[in-house]
Amino acid sequence: MAVIAVVEDNLSNMKLICGVLAHAGYTVIKAGNAEEGLPLIRQMLPDLVLMDIHMPGIDGMAATRLLKADKLTSHIPVIALTARAMDGDRETILRAGCDGYAAKPIRYKEVLELIRQQLER
Repeated sequence: MAVIAVVEDNLSNMKLICGVLAHAGYTVIKAGNAEEGLPLIRQMLPDLVLMDIHMPGIDGMAATRLLKADKLTSHIPVIALTARAMDGDRETILRAGCDGYAAKPIRYKEVLELIRQQLER
């Protein structure tokens, strides 16, 4: 089964997302922020990344730009997880390099479908 990296600074969200992914059969690697997540992703080369957008330090959009600019990680799909659901936010996030977008609160069936679609590409 696929390996998914979850970069999320909210512990409750991390537990919920990782529980859903594990129940769906995915192997999960976790990072509590982008500073921890970027080297972990470069080392582990997961099949997909779920990236929180609002994090202290390096935010999810900047982290995604760094991943997409790196030859080693540019092929890895990134799905943004964000509370930003205003008009134009989706487009801004996708322009940053994210391959998909899911607004919080997360609808887990929707996120699992987004993951399936990205992994099939």
